[in-house]
Amino acid sequence: MEPITFTTDDGVVLEGELRLPDGEARGSAVLCHPHPQHGGSKDHPILWALRNELAGRRGLAVLAFNFRGVMGSGGAYGGGHEEVRDARAAIGRVREAAPGRPTAVCGWSFGASVAVREALDDPRVAALALLGVPLRPGDVRLPPLPGRTQRSALGLPVLVLVGDEDEYSPVEDARAFAADFPAGRLHVVDDAGHYLSRREREAAAVAGEFVDEVLAGT
Repeated sequence: MEPITFTTDDGVVLEGELRLPDGEARGSAVLCHPHPQHGGSKDHPILWALRNELAGRRGLAVLAFNFRGVMGSGGAYGGGHEEVRDARAAIGRVREAAPGRPTAVCGWSFGASVAVREALDDPRVAALALLGVPLRPGDVRLPPLPGRTQRSALGLPVLVLVGDEDEYSPVEDARAFAADFPAGRLHVVDDAGHYLSRREREAAAVAGEFVDEVLAGT
């Protein structure tokens, strides 16, 4: 695991950790963490499970990073808007470790919201894995997610993964959300809530298999 820093297009310096696979990377991945104002950081257990799965088992170069204003990253919380710049800069940085290879973006909760909005007009993104995307965020204010028209125009493969007891992403809402993507799919983890507690490895394995399929088809 290599600690790194990189800079966004508006000059904010972010911290991250780059994990490389054994041997040449087959592709790359960026991991986007949960809400900065609710304890979110790159060190959440589900993100550790994703790092282990994607780098250790799937052969990807993986970058987990902290959004602006979190821990050692510069800047201040951007309301979910400026964090799209952060994700875009992270994609540029991780692709240096696997040039010419496809890039997946994985996000959990707030990070899933950022990931899907970043991918709308970024052709470098080959696949999206959205875990616990906040379709009903309650009293947490977030920018709107892409509407049906935008989702239907996003042709890349999209995995929507939720727990069957996720109050912020109920299964029926998630099913409808996933169905609007031309290459969208839904995976439901049984007996799991929004935090996927004690199901982190299972969720990461599903995401890893999904990314593997994308890599095999590129």
